Parts: sequence; structure tokens; C-alpha cells
Amino acid sequence: MLTEHKIIIGSRGSQLALCQAEMVAAGLMQNRPGLVVEINKIKTRGDKILDVPLAKIGGQGLFVKELEDALLDGRIDLAVHSLKDVPTELPAGLYIGAITKRENPHDVIISRDNLKLEDLPAEAVIGTSSLRRQAQLRHYANSFRFTDLRGNLDTRIRKLAEQKLDAIIVAAAGLYRLGLEAKISQQLPIDICLPAVGQGALGIEIRENDERLKGFISGLHHPETSAAVTAERALLKKLEGGCQVPLGAYAELDNNTLKIQGVVADPQGRQIIKAELSGSPDEAAALGVRLAEKLLAAGGREILAAIYREAQG
Repeated sequence: MLTEHKIIIGSRGSQLALCQAEMVAAGLMQNRPGLVVEINKIKTRGDKILDVPLAKIGGQGLFVKELEDALLDGRIDLAVHSLKDVPTELPAGLYIGAITKRENPHDVIISRDNLKLEDLPAEAVIGTSSLRRQAQLRHYANSFRFTDLRGNLDTRIRKLAEQKLDAIIVAAAGLYRLGLEAKISQQLPIDICLPAVGQGALGIEIRENDERLKGFISGLHHPETSAAVTAERALLKKLEGGCQVPLGAYAELDNNTLKIQGVVADPQGRQIIKAELSGSPDEAAALGVRLAEKLLAAGGREILAAIYREAQG
């Protein structure tokens, strides 16, 4: 598919996914004048199943597998993913060739009356399908009630009014990329709601043997973001987490020190285990593994075991 002057990008078809693919396309064309970039819209399993909570669908790669299939059979040259959707284990022959500069990684609240979290009614109904968000917010206020919220960003924002919800929780990054940040009622503090692993970063997935394409995307790689999400994804891999597990992590680089925070919670938010570590960005993956081990030793192992037992019936 790839020629000297043409690249085909694979993307999901949502407004946000296409915006992200277009950002990558613009970066490629800026770095390589004369390059022609096309975007091929591909529907994933996660896009097709909208009436079931993500945690109940099961499995990983709900939003990436069909894109990876298109990469492997040559229909596209690269795939643009929200990195939080990408499993830690990739298919043989593929790898994340570049990670873009991270957008705002936090979760935010959009409320019906523009209220902050602390001002919501005691039994506020909040829309989110994320067990991670639900568990952390239940820990913050166990009187909150939650309703599953699926669909693209526009759909979720529309459901806030249609379903008469008090608030919805979404990732800040999508709102900023679509120019919808004015809708944000509050950015949730890290100590209340740690984000998903990789949230706010884009991963550009390519074929491992595609040396020419590696050169095309190298200018889009952001080393500081890469170090942070490498630590987060190492933690995720060690904990063997997915959509069914309420866990979050956030790493950031400060004066050449990488600090990572992590959380494991039971789905009801009754028990929540938090920990943090700092170290060298050159040892990002090892730092993530060490933090995962710290979380497991502090009670995370028992929480995860209980979750897996329940999932198995």
C-alpha cells in the first residue's frame, strides 16, 4: 500500500477518531511536503456493540482488532489509536512505532447545571460505562448512582439531557481535540479519579518490518509522553487488567524524574488501594512493574482475585 508519496491511515469512524487521524495526517504532511495521506474508516467490534457495558463484552482490543487486521493484510499502512484502548500485548508483526504528545490526561465532569462534583446532589445519577471511574467516584461518595453510557462523545453529551442525568464523566482529551472544552464543568483531581492507562496519548501502530514507514512517523514521536505511558502500560500488563478491572495510572516527567501513581479498586469502591513511585525515565517499564507489585502487596492481589472469581461465575 505504501508508496513514496502516499500513506493510508486506518481509523475508527467516530468524529473524535477521525479528528485524531487527521491530526496525524497533518503532522505527516508537514514533515513530508508532497505526501498524500488517505484515511480509511474501519468499524470495530466496540463500535458495533453499543447496548452492552464494555466490562460485560469481555476481552481486550474491542476498538483496535479490526484495524490491526487491516494492517496485517496490507489494506492500511498505519493505524491511529487512543492508546488507552490498546492492549499491552500486540499481534505478532505489529508494534507501536510512535506515541504522540499527550493531550490533557484527566477525567472531567460535564453536569446538567454546570455543577462541580462536590455540589452534585447526594444521589446524583452519573453516566459512565467505565468501572474505573465508577469505583473511584463511589469511593468519593457512595450515594452516587451510575448508569451505563456508551457511544461517541457527541452521543454521550446529548444523553446528558435526553436521559435527564445529573452529570457524565468523560476524558478531557477528546473534548479538547474537538474544541468542546467549554462544556467542562470540572476537571477531576488526580487524588479523586486517576485516569486510564495511556489516556490522552495517541499510539501509531505499524508493521514491524516497515522500515520506510518508521522514518515517516519518527517526527511524530514524543519521548516524554512515551516514557510516561510506557510506565503506565507496564503496570497494566503486570496487573493483567482490562475493561473488567477498576484500575488507573498516571505518570508524568518532572525535572528528569518520572513519577507514577496507580490505583486498584473493588467495583463498588469500598476498598481502594493507591500507591506511587518515582524513578528514572530510562527505566520506565521497570518502574511501572514495581508499582504494580506494590499495589498487589498492599491488597490489590485480593481485590483482583475476587473480581476474576466473580467474572468466572
